Amino acid sequence: MLNKLLTGLFILAAASGCTRKTPVSAPTDSRTGNAPEAAQTATTGDILVGEYGSMTGGEATFGISTHEGIMMAIDEKNAAGGVKGRQLKVIALDNQGKSDEAAAVVTRLITENKVIAVLGEVASSRTLAAAPIAQQHKIPMISPSSTNPQVTEVGDYIFRVCFIDPFQGTAMAKFAWEKLQAKNVAILRDVKSDYSVGLANFFAKTFKELGGEIVIDQSYQNGEKDFKAQLTQIRSKKPDAIFIPGYYTEVGLIAQQAKQLGIKVPLMGGDGWDSSKLYEIGKDAINGQFFSNHYTTESTDPVVQDFIKK
Repeated sequence: MLNKLLTGLFILAAASGCTRKTPVSAPTDSRTGNAPEAAQTATTGDILVGEYGSMTGGEATFGISTHEGIMMAIDEKNAAGGVKGRQLKVIALDNQGKSDEAAAVVTRLITENKVIAVLGEVASSRTLAAAPIAQQHKIPMISPSSTNPQVTEVGDYIFRVCFIDPFQGTAMAKFAWEKLQAKNVAILRDVKSDYSVGLANFFAKTFKELGGEIVIDQSYQNGEKDFKAQLTQIRSKKPDAIFIPGYYTEVGLIAQQAKQLGIKVPLMGGDGWDSSKLYEIGKDAINGQFFSNHYTTESTDPVVQDFIKK
């Protein structure tokens, strides 16, 4: 999917004159470590593609895994002849998991490195910080997994290759109601995250429409370590399940502390849980919990199985 979208966008960019004719500064290519050619023309030379992500920081597994996936797609496309006979070259910059840094590195990719398209970010808050810059410069930006619906509402140069929170929230609400047979659910959301707030809202809306009740809605902020006060309040309401639309860094700790407090109801979440680090942090407290995701390794779809083999 990413391969096809990359091809379409790069052909569109080339056709519309988005490829740069002016000299570029000598950024280091993330794949080879070498500086690219000093200039690009509309028809020759490597096509410079920007990437920004959380290569370091609390959510680094998101940035690292995304970069590896991007490079797989780039390598496959280059091995097949590239785009219109030209090779793709990636310039990857680390935003350290910070929204202000995301805006800064995307500005640099566009104005200094002269990329013709930008890939990223994973987190909706960071994509929302950077998307207006790409839109202003009319540079296509593709997010792999920013699910907040506001992301693509920034403008017609902003794209994504994933489902959005209205779908994800609805799916998890129906799962809670139909599969878990939960009638009363508690929510624990990250109030500083556009992703978490949006997903919590869509979940709550659908769950109440189905006939369920949100018995308590507690909050935290990214980077917190102690959630026992919120969990104690939640426990007092005796919910049938708890919806935690956060990222793995906090979710693992929340699961551990919920277990310590004797909370035995199912925990649920969204795609922000998807990291191997979740199990390192949450350990056995993660067993038996549920979250929605963009695909499952258990799928028998040939495309999925071929990807896993790679």
